[in-house]
Amino acid sequence: MKIQFYSVGKPHEAYIKAGVDDFTKRVSRYFSADWQIIAPPKNAASLDEKELKKQEAKLILQQVQQDDFLVLLDERGKQLTSPELATFIQQRANESTKRIVFLIGGAFGVDATVSARANYTWSLSKLVFPHMLVRLILAEQVYRACTIIKNEKYHHV
Repeated sequence: MKIQFYSVGKPHEAYIKAGVDDFTKRVSRYFSADWQIIAPPKNAASLDEKELKKQEAKLILQQVQQDDFLVLLDERGKQLTSPELATFIQQRANESTKRIVFLIGGAFGVDATVSARANYTWSLSKLVFPHMLVRLILAEQVYRACTIIKNEKYHHV
């Protein structure tokens, strides 16, 4: 199984890049993993929120393949403990899922077409975090889940 991290926005900020790269490399010990940063539309500043989400949706859905298991990160999604995330990822692997895609939407969230395409909506927290921090938290939590799956010592109860 391959793990893809998608994020709408700018490239990783320097203060986040090292951590994201480190945890992504660690995840790659268990599953092939990488990031796809989806640049916002060129005219994003001139679009209203609804139109921007619609344009971003087109870009996102062009990247998502038909058989991908799409996990949308959204504060209104279901919250999971780290062991529950590990079980969730292991279940996808057991089902022979080719790619699991974790998607961080744009600044205003995602269009309804993306929500409808998502196989699962996951909330990291009821709090709202800056997108760059979400990237780091996501990469770390997926790594933590991988270590739980393998019963390694990174995660402490």
